[in-house]
Amino acid sequence: ARIRRTVEAEGIPYTYVSCNFFAGYFLPGLAQPGAKSPPRDKVVILGDGTAKAVFNKEEDIATYTIKAVDDPRTLNKILYIRPQNNTYSFNELVALWEKKIGKTLEKEYIPEEQVLKNIQEAAPPTNVVMSIGHAVFVKGDQTNFNIEPSFGVEASELYPDVKYTTVDEYLNQFV
Repeated sequence: ARIRRTVEAEGIPYTYVSCNFFAGYFLPGLAQPGAKSPPRDKVVILGDGTAKAVFNKEEDIATYTIKAVDDPRTLNKILYIRPQNNTYSFNELVALWEKKIGKTLEKEYIPEEQVLKNIQEAAPPTNVVMSIGHAVFVKGDQTNFNIEPSFGVEASELYPDVKYTTVDEYLNQFV
Protein backbone atom coordinates (compact mmCIF):
# COMPACT_ATOMS: atom_id res chain seq x y z
CA ALA A 1 0.00 0.00 0.00
CA ARG A 2 2.89 2.36 0.78
CA ILE A 3 4.42 1.94 -2.69
CA ARG A 4 1.02 2.43 -4.29
CA ARG A 5 0.39 5.66 -2.37
CA THR A 6 3.89 6.93 -3.22
CA VAL A 7 3.35 6.26 -6.95
CA GLU A 8 0.07 8.15 -6.81
CA ALA A 9 1.50 11.05 -4.77
CA GLU A 10 4.40 11.49 -7.21
CA GLY A 11 2.02 11.64 -10.17
CA ILE A 12 3.52 8.58 -11.87
CA PRO A 13 1.03 7.15 -14.40
CA TYR A 14 -0.21 3.71 -13.37
CA THR A 15 -2.69 0.93 -13.94
CA TYR A 16 -3.08 -1.54 -11.10
CA VAL A 17 -4.36 -5.00 -12.05
CA SER A 18 -6.54 -6.84 -9.55
CA CYS A 19 -6.54 -10.34 -11.01
CA ASN A 20 -8.16 -12.22 -8.11
CA PHE A 21 -7.47 -15.99 -7.90
CA PHE A 22 -5.19 -17.77 -10.36
CA ALA A 23 -7.27 -20.63 -11.75
CA GLY A 24 -4.15 -22.78 -12.07
CA TYR A 25 -3.51 -22.58 -8.34
CA PHE A 26 -7.01 -22.89 -6.89
CA LEU A 27 -9.13 -24.87 -9.34
CA PRO A 28 -7.09 -28.07 -9.87
CA GLY A 29 -7.79 -29.01 -6.24
CA LEU A 30 -11.11 -27.15 -6.05
CA ALA A 31 -9.53 -24.83 -3.44
CA GLN A 32 -8.74 -27.78 -1.14
CA PRO A 33 -5.36 -27.15 0.54
CA GLY A 34 -2.68 -29.46 -0.81
CA ALA A 35 -4.98 -31.24 -3.27
CA LYS A 36 -3.64 -31.85 -6.78
CA SER A 37 -7.01 -32.78 -8.28
CA PRO A 38 -10.63 -31.95 -7.43
CA PRO A 39 -12.22 -34.08 -4.71
CA ARG A 40 -14.40 -37.04 -5.63
CA ASP A 41 -15.80 -37.87 -2.19
CA LYS A 42 -15.58 -35.02 0.34
CA VAL A 43 -15.01 -31.27 0.18
CA VAL A 44 -14.16 -28.79 2.93
CA ILE A 45 -15.94 -25.44 2.61
CA LEU A 46 -14.86 -22.37 4.56
CA GLY A 47 -17.72 -20.45 6.17
CA ASP A 48 -21.21 -21.05 4.84
CA GLY A 49 -20.04 -21.27 1.23
CA THR A 50 -22.00 -18.26 -0.02
CA ALA A 51 -19.25 -15.63 -0.43
CA LYS A 52 -18.28 -15.16 -4.07
CA ALA A 53 -14.74 -15.64 -5.40
CA VAL A 54 -13.25 -14.98 -8.84
CA PHE A 55 -11.03 -17.52 -10.65
CA ASN A 56 -9.09 -16.43 -13.76
CA LYS A 57 -6.80 -18.44 -16.00
CA GLU A 58 -3.32 -16.96 -15.94
CA GLU A 59 -3.16 -16.52 -19.72
CA ASP A 60 -6.41 -14.54 -19.59
CA ILE A 61 -4.99 -12.28 -16.89
CA ALA A 62 -2.01 -11.64 -19.19
CA THR A 63 -4.30 -10.87 -22.14
CA TYR A 64 -6.31 -8.31 -20.18
CA THR A 65 -3.13 -6.77 -18.74
CA ILE A 66 -1.55 -6.38 -22.20
CA LYS A 67 -4.74 -4.78 -23.56
CA ALA A 68 -4.79 -2.31 -20.65
CA VAL A 69 -1.19 -1.11 -21.07
CA ASP A 70 -1.91 1.53 -23.72
CA ASP A 71 -5.61 2.03 -23.03
CA PRO A 72 -6.35 5.54 -21.73
CA ARG A 73 -9.51 4.20 -20.04
CA THR A 74 -7.29 2.33 -17.55
CA LEU A 75 -4.86 5.20 -16.87
CA ASN A 76 -4.55 5.86 -13.15
CA LYS A 77 -7.19 3.25 -12.38
CA ILE A 78 -7.53 -0.28 -11.07
CA LEU A 79 -8.31 -2.92 -13.69
CA TYR A 80 -10.44 -5.53 -11.92
CA ILE A 81 -10.53 -8.88 -13.71
CA ARG A 82 -13.91 -10.09 -12.52
CA PRO A 83 -15.78 -11.76 -15.39
CA GLN A 84 -19.30 -12.86 -14.49
CA ASN A 85 -18.76 -16.46 -15.68
CA ASN A 86 -15.75 -16.86 -13.40
CA THR A 87 -17.43 -15.63 -10.23
CA TYR A 88 -18.68 -18.44 -7.98
CA SER A 89 -19.51 -19.03 -4.36
CA PHE A 90 -17.85 -22.10 -2.87
CA ASN A 91 -21.26 -23.80 -2.86
CA GLU A 92 -21.78 -22.97 -6.56
CA LEU A 93 -18.29 -24.20 -7.43
CA VAL A 94 -18.91 -27.51 -5.66
CA ALA A 95 -22.33 -27.85 -7.33
CA LEU A 96 -20.72 -27.30 -10.74
CA TRP A 97 -18.10 -29.96 -9.99
CA GLU A 98 -20.75 -32.40 -8.71
CA LYS A 99 -22.73 -31.93 -11.93
CA LYS A 100 -19.62 -32.64 -14.01
CA ILE A 101 -18.76 -35.86 -12.17
CA GLY A 102 -22.36 -36.97 -11.62
CA LYS A 103 -21.88 -37.41 -7.89
CA THR A 104 -22.83 -35.57 -4.70
CA LEU A 105 -19.88 -34.86 -2.43
CA GLU A 106 -19.92 -34.96 1.35
CA LYS A 107 -19.58 -31.36 2.52
CA GLU A 108 -17.83 -30.26 5.69
CA TYR A 109 -18.45 -26.61 6.54
CA ILE A 110 -15.87 -24.87 8.74
CA PRO A 111 -17.46 -21.95 10.63
CA GLU A 112 -15.63 -18.62 10.65
CA GLU A 113 -14.68 -18.91 14.32
CA GLN A 114 -12.91 -22.21 13.62
CA VAL A 115 -11.23 -20.81 10.49
CA LEU A 116 -9.83 -17.93 12.58
CA LYS A 117 -8.66 -20.34 15.28
CA ASN A 118 -6.95 -22.52 12.66
CA ILE A 119 -5.18 -19.45 11.25
CA GLN A 120 -3.91 -18.49 14.72
CA GLU A 121 -2.58 -22.00 15.33
CA ALA A 122 -0.90 -22.44 11.93
CA ALA A 123 2.72 -21.58 11.21
CA PRO A 124 3.87 -19.48 8.26
CA PRO A 125 3.33 -19.81 5.34
CA THR A 126 0.26 -21.97 5.99
CA ASN A 127 -1.35 -19.23 8.08
CA VAL A 128 -0.99 -16.79 5.17
CA VAL A 129 -2.75 -19.15 2.75
CA MET A 130 -5.48 -19.76 5.34
CA SER A 131 -5.88 -15.99 5.87
CA ILE A 132 -6.41 -15.50 2.14
CA GLY A 133 -9.01 -18.27 2.18
CA HIS A 134 -10.79 -16.55 5.07
CA ALA A 135 -10.75 -13.15 3.35
CA VAL A 136 -12.13 -14.53 0.09
CA PHE A 137 -14.33 -17.52 0.98
CA VAL A 138 -15.72 -16.24 4.29
CA LYS A 139 -15.65 -12.44 3.97
CA GLY A 140 -16.10 -12.23 0.19
CA ASP A 141 -13.32 -9.66 -0.22
CA GLN A 142 -13.02 -10.20 -3.99
CA THR A 143 -16.65 -9.37 -4.71
CA ASN A 144 -18.27 -7.65 -1.71
CA PHE A 145 -17.98 -4.21 -3.31
CA ASN A 146 -19.07 -2.37 -6.42
CA ILE A 147 -16.33 -1.09 -8.70
CA GLU A 148 -16.20 2.68 -8.34
CA PRO A 149 -15.87 4.13 -11.87
CA SER A 150 -13.77 7.07 -10.68
CA PHE A 151 -10.89 4.74 -9.86
CA GLY A 152 -11.73 1.30 -11.30
CA VAL A 153 -12.90 -0.56 -14.40
CA GLU A 154 -13.86 -4.19 -15.01
CA ALA A 155 -11.80 -5.98 -17.67
CA SER A 156 -14.45 -8.17 -19.32
CA GLU A 157 -16.74 -5.15 -19.71
CA LEU A 158 -13.92 -3.01 -21.10
CA TYR A 159 -12.74 -5.75 -23.50
CA PRO A 160 -15.80 -7.82 -24.47
CA ASP A 161 -13.85 -9.20 -27.46
CA VAL A 162 -11.58 -11.25 -25.19
CA LYS A 163 -12.60 -14.91 -25.15
CA TYR A 164 -11.60 -15.83 -21.62
CA THR A 165 -11.63 -19.37 -20.21
CA THR A 166 -14.62 -19.88 -17.93
CA VAL A 167 -14.45 -21.87 -14.70
CA ASP A 168 -16.85 -24.36 -16.29
CA GLU A 169 -14.49 -24.87 -19.24
CA TYR A 170 -11.41 -25.00 -17.01
CA LEU A 171 -12.81 -27.78 -14.83
CA ASN A 172 -13.51 -30.02 -17.86
CA GLN A 173 -9.86 -31.12 -17.92
CA PHE A 174 -10.29 -32.83 -14.54
CA VAL A 175 -13.40 -34.86 -15.35
